Amino acid sequence: MFRLERLQDTPILSPNRNNDWEKAAVFNAAAFYENGIFHLFYRASDNSFVLDSEKPDPKRKFTSVIGHATSTDGIHFERSDKPVLAPMGMNDSWGVEDPRLTKIEDTYYMVYTAFGGKDWSDVRVSMASSKDLVNWSWNAILLPDEPNKDAGLLPGKINSKYVLFHRRVPSIWTAVSDDLIHWYDHKVIMTPREGKWDSKKIGIAGPPVEIDDGWLLIYHGVDENNVYRLGAALLDRDDPNRVIARQDEPILEPKLEWEVNGLVPNVVFSCGGCIVDDYLYVYYGAADTHIGVAGIPVKQIIF
Repeated sequence: MFRLERLQDTPILSPNRNNDWEKAAVFNAAAFYENGIFHLFYRASDNSFVLDSEKPDPKRKFTSVIGHATSTDGIHFERSDKPVLAPMGMNDSWGVEDPRLTKIEDTYYMVYTAFGGKDWSDVRVSMASSKDLVNWSWNAILLPDEPNKDAGLLPGKINSKYVLFHRRVPSIWTAVSDDLIHWYDHKVIMTPREGKWDSKKIGIAGPPVEIDDGWLLIYHGVDENNVYRLGAALLDRDDPNRVIARQDEPILEPKLEWEVNGLVPNVVFSCGGCIVDDYLYVYYGAADTHIGVAGIPVKQIIF
């Protein structure tokens, strides 16, 4: 069993009152490391009433966009002046949310939630791509016929097919594709556990990361009191539908004041992590207001 350790007791990113698009909240960041640079792609809101897309209220309008921040040490970040992704009229009039980032061959893919603002039925899994992590182009709504979120791509392919993790409430599912557009062979791989910290619903944090024993899947779990925690599972390297192990206890839970109190209280929610020099960094949104970071040496990840 293992737990993540916070790398500092204060947020690494907080709302920036000088930028209208991120003045109310920054949270739920995708993470990627390459060429000595940590990249965060984070959800930001311009309204002090940040709305969970599962409980919409059309009388309280806000907009979510995706910002970009970079760092050389994984803790101290410089952010861009403008969002890198904003609503484009593709079922996303109330925002683009909760990105997960994967690189496959020479292309970066950002899978995110497009929120139309009406109700839960107006949420779709969408995807943009980039060659340079700066300029992003919209690709497609991946599962156009169903409300869905908490989705991300597995790095690489399995049996020459792309693998998508997604959530059909309340469980984690996978699907495969030959072209990144049409998805089939949907399978449920993990479900909530009655009476535990992840009893109500679960969803992936970021895309799985590869370790010696297989694919490490960090996921969020919600209990009956709507407390969000992070947990961990180990997936088979050759068949990510097969869960080899699943830790009983959470690896991170709300504890600090800014994790417990915020726009949505009692939430730690990750959209990504990365391994650098054999150390796992996990970035997480706290109370839907700030961003924190926690980690662990990879050799200490034991199930």
